[in-house]
Amino acid sequence: MPSLARVHYLEALPPPADAVRARGTLVLLHAFPLNARMWEPQLALAAHGWRVIAPHVRGADGVPDERPVNSIDDYAGDLIDLLDAMHVEDAVICGLSMGGYLAFALLRLAPNYIRALVLADTRPQADTPEGLAGRRKMLELVRAKGPDAVADEMITKLLGETSRATRPALAERVRTLTKANTPESIAGAIHALMSRPDSTPLLATIRVPTLILVGDEDIVTPPALSEEMHARIAGSELVRIPQAGHLSSLERTDAFNAALTTFLEHRV
Repeated sequence: MPSLARVHYLEALPPPADAVRARGTLVLLHAFPLNARMWEPQLALAAHGWRVIAPHVRGADGVPDERPVNSIDDYAGDLIDLLDAMHVEDAVICGLSMGGYLAFALLRLAPNYIRALVLADTRPQADTPEGLAGRRKMLELVRAKGPDAVADEMITKLLGETSRATRPALAERVRTLTKANTPESIAGAIHALMSRPDSTPLLATIRVPTLILVGDEDIVTPPALSEEMHARIAGSELVRIPQAGHLSSLERTDAFNAALTTFLEHRV
């Protein structure tokens, strides 16, 4: 697993024969409480001419990182440092759930890095008081019982009804990804989630090609929230993915990759 600017990441490059038609960089930002390995099914998009980069947030995938996380802006700063170190001037930024919140932070702090935007199973609003209370309980849980207990708490929320009923191996995959993270990295991510600002005012300022993806069975960021984002982002596209919950990229990789590929080919 390579690292630059203290950021660890996964990377897939186009085949050498496709270097001439290389289309640019696609950055995949992962969900909470997972890590960048959730994007392994999307690394295949390198075959279409894209350099695909999937960064881990601090401490994810078991990589020690003692830097504290005070806000989502800390993750955005790490991402900017990584792009600079890789000499990437702009990229298609694709964020799912927490990754979408990170994409909004990048949009607020350094929009020049964003060539196009993909917002998957996410929302612009900050946490409600009830949401903040739930985050505090999750902090207590990870400190007392570790990542395995967080996985127990989250799996039924992250996966849609269809996936839970028909794909037990997928639940184990989510558990494995969660358990690979240190308790400190999960706690840091919770702090980032709790402190993020309301990004709703940003939606009307988005002028890059934008794709919004959402699982039809998503109960964490229901489709109605994606419909609202679609209405507020001029020229955006919305694709609802059937038989998928909050982790649509894992639950329906075929439909997710097809929608993403079409967007990349025709809008970027």
